Amino acid sequence: MSVLEMKVPSPGESITEVEIATWLVEDGDYVEKDQPIAEVDSDKATLELPAEESGIITLKAEEGDAVAVGAVVCLIDTSVAKPSGDSKSDAKEEEKPTKEAPTKEEKVSPAVEKKESYASGTASPAAKKVLAEKGIDSKSVKGTGKDGRITKDDAVNAVPSMGTQPANGSRNTERKKMSMLRRKVAERLVAVKNETAMLTTFNEVNMQPIFDLRAEYKEAFKSKHGVGLGFMSFFTLAVVRALKMYPDVNSMIDGDYQIKQDFQDISIAVSGPKGLMVPVIRNAENLSFRGVESEVKRLALRARDGQITVDEMTGGTFTITNGGVFGSMLSTPIINPPQSGILGMHNIVNRPMAVNGGIVIQPIMYVALSYDHRIVDGRESVGFLVAVKEALENPVELLMDNNAERALEM
Repeated sequence: MSVLEMKVPSPGESITEVEIATWLVEDGDYVEKDQPIAEVDSDKATLELPAEESGIITLKAEEGDAVAVGAVVCLIDTSVAKPSGDSKSDAKEEEKPTKEAPTKEEKVSPAVEKKESYASGTASPAAKKVLAEKGIDSKSVKGTGKDGRITKDDAVNAVPSMGTQPANGSRNTERKKMSMLRRKVAERLVAVKNETAMLTTFNEVNMQPIFDLRAEYKEAFKSKHGVGLGFMSFFTLAVVRALKMYPDVNSMIDGDYQIKQDFQDISIAVSGPKGLMVPVIRNAENLSFRGVESEVKRLALRARDGQITVDEMTGGTFTITNGGVFGSMLSTPIINPPQSGILGMHNIVNRPMAVNGGIVIQPIMYVALSYDHRIVDGRESVGFLVAVKEALENPVELLMDNNAERALEM
């Protein structure tokens, strides 16, 4: 018999253990080579574990177990040939019990039946109404009427005690272990609040210039490049410009040292099946509008399909998160460590605004920059956010070199 020991591969640097989220096969199943047999959670992503060879599988870990990288999680007997039929269904047919003829139900003599007295601990119609309004179960009330009957006075005087379950409505609870990814996110968020001097500054952006550009060029842009002209390309390129102007926002702390980067790797927060994920747009400073939109679409699809890798979510220097897609008007985003800054986008609402001495209705977005005050001063943080605002309100000049057609054709 030839048995292969399948060990947990390393999902990425610095990851020492994973959690078995779901077994996709059962103990004793025949698996094909490269067939996904399990989903494993690391502290950064959920990954599929494929079978290394074909054969009968024996599971060595339970769902929810934390398993060290390099540990054996299952055995595959490669000496067994693939079954010709569905042995499981055959076995189930054999185990199916013979259907017996129904037996005649025994009748209970009316004389034997115990008829409960109306007055024995039950509530009168008036008392029932009062108890229902109070949300009190009649079983918790002691009646003072004849034979323990609950009177209206009993119901009026009844007081719900702590922990009393209402007579109507469900009060079920469910206890479910959080995934390793969710636990790690929670741990990191608490660490950010405790270990950084996080502050947030706010501003507002008039989105009308971007609306006008999208209305004029979005159809031609999509026809030429196969992706839509969204807001993320404008925000990403505005952030790249601002990071070059204020490099402290693009740096991070390592002990007693400040690490500065001359590149802009922009992390973007996207929703995946396992929660929020933050893949990275590498070297965003070298990308055009088409390049950013294509990369955003690619990463979002990979996150949605559960195909995103750990390498695609590490190494960012600054993060952009868009709570506006869920309807958020204003929020304080939390820094994505070890980065020093994160930009929060929000929903766009038509608001009255003073333009050239008059009141005009314009599409306005509130933006927020959370930053680590240990390394970024107030002047840099406010200046950075103002630079982002200026680029978004004057994109043709500041992001397109005064030539929108050429910028969108690249």
